[in-house]
Amino acid sequence: MIRAIFATGAILAALAGPAFAGSCPSLAAKAEEAMKTATLDDATKTKVTELITNGKADHEAGNHADSEVKLNEALKLLGVAS
Repeated sequence: MIRAIFATGAILAALAGPAFAGSCPSLAAKAEEAMKTATLDDATKTKVTELITNGKADHEAGNHADSEVKLNEALKLLGVAS
């Protein structure tokens, strides 16, 4: 019984990863689109660019939770709701 519960949890966790992976590209695209019209000081612009670049790299490496944190931070700095 305990093995069945554990196995079910493991399967659900494995299936959830790809489901969340889909939001990274849309967050990155949203941030990149907002950058086109953003009026930011140079330091903020550099920080946002860095967050987008690192967020995309995290996504490619499979670190989707880290990617979403960085991309959402970029959106916050851009004043865009995620």
